[in-house]
Amino acid sequence: MSTLQAKFTPIRLLALAAVLPWLVPAHGQTAAPAAAVPSSAKPASKSAEPAGGIPVKVTPDMTGAGIVSSGVTLSAIPPVTGNRSKPVASWGKPLPYPIVIADRRNNRLIEIAPDKHIVWEFPSPSLAVYRGNEDVNFSADGSQLAVSEEDNFDVHLVDYNQRALTWTYGTPDHRGKGKDLLNYPDDTHLLADGKVVTADIRNCRIVIIDPKTNEIVTQWGTTGQCKHNPPTQLDYANGATPMANGDLLVTEISGSWISRITRDSKVLWSVKAPHIRYPSDAFPTVDGKQIIVADFSKPGRVVIFDPATGKVTWEYFVKDGIGALDHCSIARELPDTGDILIVDDLHDRVLVIDRQTKAIIWQYGELNKKGHTPGLLNYPDGFDIDVFHDWKAALKQPTSAKP
Repeated sequence: MSTLQAKFTPIRLLALAAVLPWLVPAHGQTAAPAAAVPSSAKPASKSAEPAGGIPVKVTPDMTGAGIVSSGVTLSAIPPVTGNRSKPVASWGKPLPYPIVIADRRNNRLIEIAPDKHIVWEFPSPSLAVYRGNEDVNFSADGSQLAVSEEDNFDVHLVDYNQRALTWTYGTPDHRGKGKDLLNYPDDTHLLADGKVVTADIRNCRIVIIDPKTNEIVTQWGTTGQCKHNPPTQLDYANGATPMANGDLLVTEISGSWISRITRDSKVLWSVKAPHIRYPSDAFPTVDGKQIIVADFSKPGRVVIFDPATGKVTWEYFVKDGIGALDHCSIARELPDTGDILIVDDLHDRVLVIDRQTKAIIWQYGELNKKGHTPGLLNYPDGFDIDVFHDWKAALKQPTSAKP
């Protein structure tokens, strides 16, 4: 489908409906207050939610391409020999490490090496429980992947070695705020202590869940109270990214707020992301001192700024042409090279932007061409960097994956 509405119904469209009328003023203008959010985007009242949540109609757009695979013969998975502080050997420029992509409308996770080999893939085991994966993040030990599915209303853990779904929280195709219910969960991470954190957007909260009991052990934000007053209240939070020491970066759509909050719920700072209309999943830079955030807009933008001063230290913004972004949802600073990795959602591609020249130096996916065969993606929406597995050495073996 070619229209913005077709591509966004209903996953991002409902979230956008809550903010675009007032988050797209000219640069420098102040966004309207949260009271301007249409009533259709507000969390449902307690009386409106039946036991087991509110059923959601599944549309053809939500199921996307169905269950698909690249068809590539995969090689044996190398053992974990690296971590985020001591990565495996770098491939250097343009992409120093393989990346796992949440290929949303192909309902799969797919890992692409810097030489564009497909080295790992996880197609949906069942559309009834797994579809529309939109963010993916490695666990601290590289053995598992945390996955969020906004318009399937659930989050998952996937065993990397077994390529198997091992845990789910949320009830597929049912939205709500009661036990085992979520309402547009985004940006899920498996924390170092074994807990799972996710931003539950339309419930205006961040929840930390214990997979052993399926109980929420920590909640920031009061369910249904959508305003910026962290940690008591959050205004459509859509990101909760772990820092190296365990603190979390919390991103709120309304007002473009980013806050650093400790695990014991202390707010260390809370600032507005400069030049950003619709912040999407802020991350720390590699040194942990600055913040990088994507603007989920058209044209999109990526900003790196110092939260202590609010000063922008790097920015990518192209109004039109091949370098323009269309609703980019994640941006990360790459280890080793310092270049910038971006998922350009509605252009169906993932890019590396040279830090100095701001030129596109690596791309996977073709501009506005959807597909699931090698070289193509279908609405990629998230990624993580595989610093854990030495695929560079593995691909030298005779059993390496075909391109």
